[in-house]
Amino acid sequence: MEDTAWLPQALLEQSPACYWIVDPKGVFRSIYGDPSSLFGKPAAQMKGKTAAAVLRLSLARTWDSRFARALAGETLLLRERRGNSTWYISLFPLRRRRRILFAGGMAREITPWSTAEQELRHTVLGALKAQEADRQTASRFLHDSVGQNLTALGLQIDLVRMDLEAPAPQTSGRLAEIQKVLETMMEQVREYSYELNPSIVERAGLQPALERLVSRTQARFVGSVRLHADLSTKIDPKVATAFYHIAQEAVENALHHAGCSAIEIAVKSTRTGPILEVRDNGRGFDPEDILGVRRGLGLLSMEHYASQAALELSFSSHRGAGTEVRVEGVS
Repeated sequence: MEDTAWLPQALLEQSPACYWIVDPKGVFRSIYGDPSSLFGKPAAQMKGKTAAAVLRLSLARTWDSRFARALAGETLLLRERRGNSTWYISLFPLRRRRRILFAGGMAREITPWSTAEQELRHTVLGALKAQEADRQTASRFLHDSVGQNLTALGLQIDLVRMDLEAPAPQTSGRLAEIQKVLETMMEQVREYSYELNPSIVERAGLQPALERLVSRTQARFVGSVRLHADLSTKIDPKVATAFYHIAQEAVENALHHAGCSAIEIAVKSTRTGPILEVRDNGRGFDPEDILGVRRGLGLLSMEHYASQAALELSFSSHRGAGTEVRVEGVS
């Protein structure tokens, strides 16, 4: 019978994927395949060393955090970009007799799949743009037609009420009650028009728009929401609109996914241009998770608005340490 004992080793070494095993101290005990495209170092330089010894500090911290999560029993599914390449990464605990002894890792380049996804993203972003136009039309109708007609109706009722105040005080009193109901309706229409309107910043300005966002958020959030806006310099209307919508999406993500008790929105004026930061003190995440299965419509929307205004969108987060969304001009 032909000897096949060599096959498992050959499979690991000749596979287009890259595999590695890390011990509890973060040392690469075994590496199979070529890790250079992902880690920037060949296997010979990595084996027997920690991530901190072979990678730059920020990257080493990221990988050490991931290894710690795998050694704690978590399975991670990530997707990471390196240059023009996209990698699918799995990290998982390696057990023996139910004890976790090592962390295993596997990475495979999926650039062709990523290209197909980019095309799908463009389709989704096109749909978002069409939806934005529909929202603007609906907002304009509510503000210019429904709102103005309700205002005119309220004025007419007020005139009738004043005419009847002396001869028919009871009727005048009922008309006053109708006016109160009408005023409530007008305020609701105005609020909904503002929420639908993608050009709210153009109408009200960035700071008033963000103040309204904070006010609406506080009405449904038990934690604190703070706004720090340094608008000493004029912001381009396109940038201001993108800032508002990205802040809106970032706040929604914090409310629904972060489990936080505090959200802070900051707009800063710097020499290189304005910067928007949205921070929370929630559970945090691995930033590369947003490139994997957790990628949602909120992130696509933020990317869409950043792209429209030629802005750079970045995320800073670690497990248990909150999240920061940062938007700034591309230098």
